[in-house]
Amino acid sequence: MPRVVADAGPLIHLAQIGKLQLLERLFQKVLITARVKVEAFDEGVRLGRVDAEAVGKALSEGWLRVEPVPERLAKLAVKLAEGENISRADAETLLLAKEKKAELLVDEKVLSDLAKMFGLKVWSTWTILLESLSEGLIEVADVENAISELGRKRHKLREKQASEILDAAKQIATRRAR
Repeated sequence: MPRVVADAGPLIHLAQIGKLQLLERLFQKVLITARVKVEAFDEGVRLGRVDAEAVGKALSEGWLRVEPVPERLAKLAVKLAEGENISRADAETLLLAKEKKAELLVDEKVLSDLAKMFGLKVWSTWTILLESLSEGLIEVADVENAISELGRKRHKLREKQASEILDAAKQIATRRAR
């Protein structure tokens, strides 16, 4: 199983649709930085968000783990954040993934593109759902529900993207049925 470092967005999105546990099934362990924990858990608790409960449960179960960012990476993260106009949390997440020779779980296009430039394999909420479908962990209806549910929670896809994801899901389901 590959190592994976996650940004806050996919954790929040998967928790919002009740599918956070898919990460444990696909990767066994997921690493996050302390800044990502603040975004995905601490702030969610402060705001009374239900998805924060799922993140907290994953942390207490131990498969979602806060990984300390070494001081030298933290210093590099400040420079990277300023130079690339990204948050320090995003910079730390990217550098930690590179340091750990891990894959990166992120939904933001800018961070995803930067990670690919760094030579990292990138996962998103949508590729996690499609891989889960391929592994028989969810059904096409779960992908359809995710598109609808996340659209109501500010993670709306353009119509073309939603159509492409649904087409991919149907192709995966057809292959699985054979």
